[in-house]
Amino acid sequence: MSEKAAGQSGVSPQAGGATVSDIQELIRRKEEIEAQIKANYDVLESQKGIGMNEPLVDCEGYPRSDVDLYQVRTARHNIICLQNDHKAVMKQVEEALHQLHARDKEKQARDMAEAQEEAVNRGLGQSEGLSPLRAFAKVNSIGPGSPASIAGLQVDDEIVEFGSVNTQNFQSLQNIGSVVQHSEGKPLNVTVMRRGEKHQLRLVPTRWAGKGLLGCNIIPLQR
Repeated sequence: MSEKAAGQSGVSPQAGGATVSDIQELIRRKEEIEAQIKANYDVLESQKGIGMNEPLVDCEGYPRSDVDLYQVRTARHNIICLQNDHKAVMKQVEEALHQLHARDKEKQARDMAEAQEEAVNRGLGQSEGLSPLRAFAKVNSIGPGSPASIAGLQVDDEIVEFGSVNTQNFQSLQNIGSVVQHSEGKPLNVTVMRRGEKHQLRLVPTRWAGKGLLGCNIIPLQR
């Protein structure tokens, strides 16, 4: 990117430090450059559609008198510079997106490691004489694209723990509803039994296109 373009964008993400606002600013700059390129092409179009490559001399080698040569040369020069700026901004957008995705993956890996450690610790506690937790509720439907679906919940999963709710303190679905309402936007540890295997999930109650904050239906199990 030229010094002028770099100064106007005001964004130069450091390695691993790109933010969503950085990417939004780069996209704004990209759109601004595209608008400037179009404006310069409109200038060329107004000069008898001369374009970028048509000759500026007539068949006898004299400068054409039917177009504004200064406007055409200026517009062509601007388009070349702006196209270079556009390539540089697109490269920055790509690098910033890569950095952002890499950080997301690192966070997911940390969350998974914490969940696995927590599951191991819970298993150790149970092996030391604590009574194992049993399922108290079951998932009987999930909306596609919902927070529950994104977290990995599946139909027929039997819920062993839902945040602070477990078999020992579960009384009704209102217990789960209360936890959800107080945890909007915050990750909840959810433990389910699926085909005889225990799975630890991270569910974030979030507003989405469907109803509620979870996008799934949970029913109590009759024991």
